[in-house]
Amino acid sequence: MQDFYDPWDTEALYQEKVQGCDTCTDKCAVPERGVVCGPILRLIGVDYERNLYRGSLLLVSRDIAAPQVSFAAGPSDSGIDAGTMGSNEASSAPHNHSYFPRTLFFEEHGLQFYRYNIEFEMQNYEQLVKYAVDAEIKPHYRFFVPAKTANFNTISYSCNGFSLSVDTTKFKGSMWFDILNKHAKTHYHVMLGGGDQIYSDGIKLYCDKFNEWLTEKNPSVKARAKLTPELRADLDNFYLKEYIEWYGYGYWKGSTPNSKTTQACFPIAMACIPSINIWDDHDIIDGFGSYSHSFMKNEVFSGVGKSAYKYYMLFQHHVSIHEREAYLEDPSWLLGHKESDYIGEKSHSVFTRIGPTWGMLGLDCRTERKIKQIVSWDTYALVFKRLEMEVAKGKMDHLMVMLGVPIAYPRLVWLEWLFSSKFLAPLKYLSKKGFIARGLVNEFNGDVELLDDLNDHWCARHHKKERNFLVSKLQDFGAKHGIRITILSGDVHLTTVGRFRSNLHSHHITSSKESEVERVLDEPENDVRLMFNVISSAVVNTPPPTAMSGLLQKRSGIHHFDRETDEDVVPLFKTDVDGTHRKFFSFMNRRNWSDLLPVQNVLQNEYLRDLYKVSEGDKCVPGIVSDSGLEKRTSDQSPAEKQNVLYPVTSQGLIATIHAEKDALSVESKSVAYAVVVPDLKRTNKSLSHKGIKHLDATNPSEV
Repeated sequence: MQDFYDPWDTEALYQEKVQGCDTCTDKCAVPERGVVCGPILRLIGVDYERNLYRGSLLLVSRDIAAPQVSFAAGPSDSGIDAGTMGSNEASSAPHNHSYFPRTLFFEEHGLQFYRYNIEFEMQNYEQLVKYAVDAEIKPHYRFFVPAKTANFNTISYSCNGFSLSVDTTKFKGSMWFDILNKHAKTHYHVMLGGGDQIYSDGIKLYCDKFNEWLTEKNPSVKARAKLTPELRADLDNFYLKEYIEWYGYGYWKGSTPNSKTTQACFPIAMACIPSINIWDDHDIIDGFGSYSHSFMKNEVFSGVGKSAYKYYMLFQHHVSIHEREAYLEDPSWLLGHKESDYIGEKSHSVFTRIGPTWGMLGLDCRTERKIKQIVSWDTYALVFKRLEMEVAKGKMDHLMVMLGVPIAYPRLVWLEWLFSSKFLAPLKYLSKKGFIARGLVNEFNGDVELLDDLNDHWCARHHKKERNFLVSKLQDFGAKHGIRITILSGDVHLTTVGRFRSNLHSHHITSSKESEVERVLDEPENDVRLMFNVISSAVVNTPPPTAMSGLLQKRSGIHHFDRETDEDVVPLFKTDVDGTHRKFFSFMNRRNWSDLLPVQNVLQNEYLRDLYKVSEGDKCVPGIVSDSGLEKRTSDQSPAEKQNVLYPVTSQGLIATIHAEKDALSVESKSVAYAVVVPDLKRTNKSLSHKGIKHLDATNPSEV
């Protein structure tokens, strides 16, 4: 085992890769021949009935014979195993040597797309898999397959790129370097891309024929424009080039001389941590799906969505839309009810187990999106039917639900009203003509620039009914089966943790329900309504100014989802990264990423044990992870402290951690950890009340 496992010093290997991440060369150094992109790992799914781990590896090559990918697999040194039996088994386990079988699944412009099939029988111990591409071995050509009894060490991230005009010279560090350094010690088994894995807004600048259409002054000519073969090819060429440069080299150019980056650690991370992805608007173009129906149906603009979808599937899921089995029949897919209006394809949500008692639902919230719809009602029916089928296969303690856009987040209804108000019409007209405030309106349909972002949110007026339906359905499903549901989101360029939980209304405290209030405070593991929304954004993009954190803090009081459920925000960031007190304690405007770690894995990993310093039964305060670990308390909480709740470390619980950038100007790229303990759910409730819920039938929220 010692001969097989070599120490992986990521800091020494990749520190120099961070140098120059605030700029890029004039041209991306894509080779004329050889492998031009990859390797990129993807986790497809895990079948615990057969103990089968399934994944894929993508290589894009040009002018060479089909590359061979060989591998060697054996025990890792993590110590995450099935106890003494697992340890003994690992010490005597033989190493497996072979080749991953390949499929040439797509060809275009002299490029060959190869998918390599990864299948491993899961063991009682964690496996380390090292691989080589045509006998070339690199230190990061490796990944970890967890023990069959262990849930996955999981990363969640979003907003992996810069907006077009961001001054990137203000960012000398790389969160991807931080991820690699943590990975070497933690052993992440999967990373969940929550949307905006690539920022394709440059299509407005660098796709000539689309730019011609975009800048057309005559609205009737613009509306009647056709998606010509030349324009379609131009769109395809843009996305192909964009993906090869970003996924292959971390290379990107924006709209100004100071808008450049080379995120060289990003492709390295994709080669050593398998991904599961959903997409959001920037994977296509800013705001796609949230403009008016007439504009979205425009042949040219919908063509943008079709082209982006093609390459999203190729690079992020390793399938071609022309493959029947891989694209439509793999058991990990959860397909939408019918083809979407603008992209013309069924939505592709993802479900898989990421551990024997963890499930992961990546809900496709973009393919079916319209200004008044995020996911169709018929597709929701298929989603919850699938979840019922999956839970019937075996106990699920935790379900991670990837939504992209936050669902437990302060309302900004007044801004939405203002930006869509007819009173802004004269200013919008003058801005569109270029007389004033050129950035006030977008170049697509003349709406206020930020309106598409507000329309994207679950709390937008058009989406409130759908939001309340989804939250209530998730609550019902979790309570029925005793599953703790945690929602994972990004999009907003800052980090926070939203929360739904049983209410603590003051009239209860003076009534016979006082004991119930105390139980909610003292025993959150028994709260069937408790759901966290871990919002981690952005891993690359610039955070908003501190004033935005202040605005959100003022809007983040306790709201009543229904008579029995409160929603608020966890006061996670009372201490800043430098140890000083923070005024806006619920929102952190620093670049960040997050992870979700099973308590059992934490307790069996020396590095993680030393980081958190927790034991089963501890009650922990959500907040900074200091040198002494997570803060622990033994005293019960007062019902008056409604937002300060202690969460117990339970055997089947998890720890959700936000890793916030310490200093954007430091190439060392250090982060500071803020964590909340998420207990598993110890009880069930077959029928939750939703009396008082808005926009829905309170007696049956499923009826829409």
